[in-house]
Amino acid sequence: MRTPAYVAALLGGLLLVLSPVTASAGPGVVPGPAAGPTTGSATGPPTGPTAGDGTVDAGWSWPLSPRPAVLRAFDPPARPWLSGHRGVDLRASYDGAPVTSPASGTVNFAGVVVDRPVITIDHGNGLRSSFEAVRSDLEPGAAVAEGDVLGWIQPGHCTLAPCVHWGVRRGEEYLNPLAFVTDLRPSVLLPPLDPAPG
Repeated sequence: MRTPAYVAALLGGLLLVLSPVTASAGPGVVPGPAAGPTTGSATGPPTGPTAGDGTVDAGWSWPLSPRPAVLRAFDPPARPWLSGHRGVDLRASYDGAPVTSPASGTVNFAGVVVDRPVITIDHGNGLRSSFEAVRSDLEPGAAVAEGDVLGWIQPGHCTLAPCVHWGVRRGEEYLNPLAFVTDLRPSVLLPPLDPAPG
């Protein structure tokens, strides 16, 4: 027979898994009803993921439509100077497909880096999205809303399929872009409750 304290603790854990959590100050991550960080409202600037547990706040959208497959996942380096993959490669339907802004913001950079066109959007609260290889007609300082076309995918980034590289940073820290549009938390299995004694 289980004690009332055990049953209460078990039910409390179940409620914690099933119920949404409200926003908190500081670097915690906030699970929400939809995927992605908020894009600004009367209550303040976007918040977004601030830790690596895959939980999200609501508000961002995929930069490609239809929802793309991930060709290469986020694989940040153990040290900033080491090699890794500081974003995700998303499969596009075709070369020249439009790339849309996942959240509102301001164009921070639009130009060529080394040999490929790049556009970077400042979403506020230290968050920036960068997309390559994307040709854009936008100029730095231009305001964009969520869903606005930023530019068009250029061939050459992925060898086997048309794709766009999407990176997200808060300050100098690279974040997993998928945490803004998908709940990456692992599923949690709970032990079954013992039937109440007869």
